[in-house]
Amino acid sequence: MSFNPTKFDYIKHRKLYFTITIALVLVSVLLITFRGLNLGIDFAAGTRVEIASEQVLKEQEVRDVIEQSGLDADEIDGIQFAQGGKLANVTFVGVFEKEQIAKTKQVIEDKYGKEPSVSTVSAQVGREIARNAIYAVMLASLGIVLYVSVRFQPLYGIATVVALLHDVLMIIAFFSLLQIEVNLYFIAAVLTIIGYSVNDTIVTFDRVRENLALAEKGGRKVGFEELGRIVNASLQQTIVRSINTVVTVLMTAIALYVFGSESIRGFSLALLVGLVMGMYSSIFIAAQLWLVMKGKTLSKTKQAS
Repeated sequence: MSFNPTKFDYIKHRKLYFTITIALVLVSVLLITFRGLNLGIDFAAGTRVEIASEQVLKEQEVRDVIEQSGLDADEIDGIQFAQGGKLANVTFVGVFEKEQIAKTKQVIEDKYGKEPSVSTVSAQVGREIARNAIYAVMLASLGIVLYVSVRFQPLYGIATVVALLHDVLMIIAFFSLLQIEVNLYFIAAVLTIIGYSVNDTIVTFDRVRENLALAEKGGRKVGFEELGRIVNASLQQTIVRSINTVVTVLMTAIALYVFGSESIRGFSLALLVGLVMGMYSSIFIAAQLWLVMKGKTLSKTKQAS
């Protein structure tokens, strides 16, 4: 028997969805706490040297050239290759002085015939960038929650922000697990996913509001069971749109990962994870959570009357 998403009962197993979500959140928090993040030089003090060559570069060869410039190879934080191995991004823990930058450029240019790109970020600048990135995510989330609360009701806003926090946490945990470098592209991906996830959630909530208004207009008594049927019907009516949107954007993200440069692969991976988590949270977290909160509100209202 084939699965039909437009006929599936999405609220029947809501307790299971909540259990899975809580488990994922706990594992993610533990992962981030004990494994940490692989911060790029955008957020941590360091130096990046980009070496371009006509020939395929090898790691040991790059390390030998670095040592020729007077640097200790042990100071290398990581080496990433791109363009079929003809481009090497070497990151260092320390911040180079002007003299060291000039010497490094000269040695590498003499070796490969091209002047390398050298960029440095001090500890103070790294902290400022990290702080501004956090502010950007927080302000974007706050603005979205306020908009949803005003357009709909506060309960919709609460459900939306919980789903958003879940999506962001899943992306961070994924990067922590695989120790993928966290840079400014990562922040751009998180902000993109926040916007996408909210858009998907709003479409679902808009349909819930319409169906709820029709039920009340038709004189139907809206208790928890009726509310559950309304939410389930709304999810069934919007699920195909959600799947089509995710698949379309996923193809773009996969193309970016496969054909894009090494520097934006982290961005593409964050998009891939965030898109899947965004659809999951809209269906199995935001809508389910709103149903439970709205049901409790109806119960309290009934008891008060």
